[in-house]
Amino acid sequence: MGTPQSMPLPAQPVAGGGSAKTSRGLVGVLTAFGVGAAVSIGLGVYGRLHKPTGVAVNLAGFSSPVAVKAWLATVAFLFALIQVASALVMYGKVPGVRAPTWIGFAHRWSGRLAVLVSVPVAVQCLYALGFQSFGVRGLVHSVLGCFLYGAFTAKMLILSRRDTPAWALPIAGGLVFAAFVGLWLTAGLWFFRTFGLTL
Repeated sequence: MGTPQSMPLPAQPVAGGGSAKTSRGLVGVLTAFGVGAAVSIGLGVYGRLHKPTGVAVNLAGFSSPVAVKAWLATVAFLFALIQVASALVMYGKVPGVRAPTWIGFAHRWSGRLAVLVSVPVAVQCLYALGFQSFGVRGLVHSVLGCFLYGAFTAKMLILSRRDTPAWALPIAGGLVFAAFVGLWLTAGLWFFRTFGLTL
């Protein structure tokens, strides 16, 4: 999400209505979410039209690509938890906790690592399995997977703007985190409940 110093500042309204900066900021947010939606739809279309290969990612020491996916999804989810916790501390939302100097670094890198670790999982899902529309769990997981990268794209575009309304980044970040939670529940947790804590 970035440090407080790098966060977009809310536009200041002027008497008699909103400012041009506010209008530009809102257009920027809507554009970012539009691009994010296009990314989500594009991934979904690719996953639906692509013929699944069965295997795309496998690592030595794991029993199957599904096990790799479950464990990597769990690692990504843990990094996402760290990012949310560090954001709450960084922005003074945890009473009695003062933000240490390293919190911005931890916040940025936990987010980067969460997305980086999720990429092999996404490749396995899209390339090897495709967009699954049979069964509630498979459908929800497929939708959330496409949604995650669209929300992440929107968040990065919002983060790069200085005229973004103050509410936009927390919403985008919350959507990314919600997608991580849903993905882990429908993949990692499902796997561990079905097969146990196995590699």
